[in-house]
Amino acid sequence: MNKLQLFSVENKSVFITGASRGIGKALAIGFAKAGATVICASSKAGGTTQTLTEIKNLGGKAYGVHADLANTEEIKLMLKTVLEKHKNIDIVINNGGTISRFPATEYPFNEFKKVIDVNVNSAFLISQILGKEMIKQGHGKIINIASMLSFTGGLTVPAYTASKHAIAGLTKALANEWASLNIQVNAIAPGYFATDNTQALREDSKRNQDIINRIPAGEWGKAEQLVGAAIFLASESSQYVNGHILAVDGGWLAK
Repeated sequence: MNKLQLFSVENKSVFITGASRGIGKALAIGFAKAGATVICASSKAGGTTQTLTEIKNLGGKAYGVHADLANTEEIKLMLKTVLEKHKNIDIVINNGGTISRFPATEYPFNEFKKVIDVNVNSAFLISQILGKEMIKQGHGKIINIASMLSFTGGLTVPAYTASKHAIAGLTKALANEWASLNIQVNAIAPGYFATDNTQALREDSKRNQDIINRIPAGEWGKAEQLVGAAIFLASESSQYVNGHILAVDGGWLAK
């Protein structure tokens, strides 16, 4: 196997949640450019239309599915559709998520529960259902999207912080059970990236500047800058990497 083959995802099937925008869209396009068939999931019918259009304009292969990630029955129906179309799912990227900002004393419990359902429970259910298929086929890669808030507490985001700590723990727990079955389960922890989720921070001039001052690279990340890390964790080059939380943060954690 040559060096390029080590990092190849060509002809692999990749299932990505939250592929309608931001990080998920960037990853979907990146994997399509690398020759994979991308199954783009979003919360609503037609949610990935723009992503699919861009992929097809590049000559890539992709199609869309949808489910509310807070609804377990919708998730099950979505995955049933996926498995009817694909014999094997080689790579799963649990990227779909949500965030709500309230002081802890005022945080609506329904909002807290929704964030946990979308960010954690869906990732476990998807990994469980598709992980069973990976066990049958004898190989697989699962990549969870963690966060800097997998390591720190943040401000006014207790539900999101709890969910991203849970994602880090879930990654390690699944890796422990499935590593011997040739399934690698890892996570990427993006730093401060310019996405919809961080718009409120970027619009707060003080918080925005404080964050930039903390990043040695001196700027917010771009979603496309996560593609290389994801392809590494999805390819043969990471065959002995398991249960790892890979920070892609411009050096934020190091400062």
